Amino acid sequence: MDSLITAAGRALAAGDPLGALKRVALRDDAEALALRGIAMAQLGDFARAKSLVKRAARAFGTKEPVARARCIVAEAEIALVSRDLSWPSKALDAARQTLDAHGDRLNAAYGGYLDVRRLLLIGRLDEAERKLGALDPAPFPPALRTAHALVVIGIAMRRLRATVARKALAEARRAAGLAGIPALTAEVDAASRLLDAPAARLIARGDTRPILLDDVEALQSSKAIVIDACRHVVRHKKTELSLATRPVLFTLARTLGEAWPADVTRETLLARAFGARHADDSHRARLRVEIGRLRKVLAPIADIYATKTGFVLTPHIAYEVVVLARPVEEQHAATLALLADGESWSSSALALALGTSQRSIQRTLETLASDNKVQSLGRGRARRWTSPSLPGLATMLLLPPPLPDH
Repeated sequence: MDSLITAAGRALAAGDPLGALKRVALRDDAEALALRGIAMAQLGDFARAKSLVKRAARAFGTKEPVARARCIVAEAEIALVSRDLSWPSKALDAARQTLDAHGDRLNAAYGGYLDVRRLLLIGRLDEAERKLGALDPAPFPPALRTAHALVVIGIAMRRLRATVARKALAEARRAAGLAGIPALTAEVDAASRLLDAPAARLIARGDTRPILLDDVEALQSSKAIVIDACRHVVRHKKTELSLATRPVLFTLARTLGEAWPADVTRETLLARAFGARHADDSHRARLRVEIGRLRKVLAPIADIYATKTGFVLTPHIAYEVVVLARPVEEQHAATLALLADGESWSSSALALALGTSQRSIQRTLETLASDNKVQSLGRGRARRWTSPSLPGLATMLLLPPPLPDH
């Protein structure tokens, strides 16, 4: 490997893509193509970066498996950053095995972090956590230890483990300081801002206030009955009652919880649960049936009693009933939350992350675009969608996505 290639590689490792391009911009050999591709990715030209890295992989061919595997890892990173979540993960697994077999454990581990970050984006937390547990960051350089800590933060925020997230943030700051790479420092700062932004809204005794992730974590171990509108469960201490597949029952539970300790009129319950503007005997009969079903579900922790005007929720032993709601609630909040990360998304990637059909996402994006809440770049398959971040709020990605629309 000649001195220019070595110098360009060092420039990229230090976060200096322009310095790398000055050394290899006019070269078309395999090593130079790979470095140019990584440099273009750092500069944000993902289409050009992807093309260059693919050319480099072809140029290395089967005779240089390690260099080719490194190109595949670079291509996977470009796909992740450009939100091409359909990029074949099996290719990354094969590349990691090749690198590991040839002793390049650093790049093999980095490929592992890319895989975990992709799983985190599409909401597969259990698998992401399992794969992260197999990666030991201790022997790696500061940049890779920073990447590990950032993934830990992402998983902990989704799991509502603020204590774990803040401990990982401190480690990320230390490692990023040692690495001295501005882009890594910026990522750590972004994670810090998310941790210090409201993650949810607490509704209790008729009042609503924003709360941090630390408060959400503390709430999980409190003595209160928590009606969690982020996960569609009702929780008291170690008892967790899921209503994720029973939206009518959850709406009734949430309405009763928001009014607690007061009762809720039948008219209000009918309007919230069934959208009934003018209730008749059939609506009232259905309400009695659904209240009976909810009473049975909540029996381990609370009762529901009929009052003169409606119904009231009465805990067995809890001293408080609270509702935990998303920081922003609107019809397409989950889509806006994904777009608020500052990256450009394709409709197919959004569909994969939200677990719904691409056509449904396209209709949602068209609706949001007509309200000037999102904007598109490019056309056809190259079309990407972006949205400005929600000011002063942690995105809903801190909490699990809602059930897919039907």
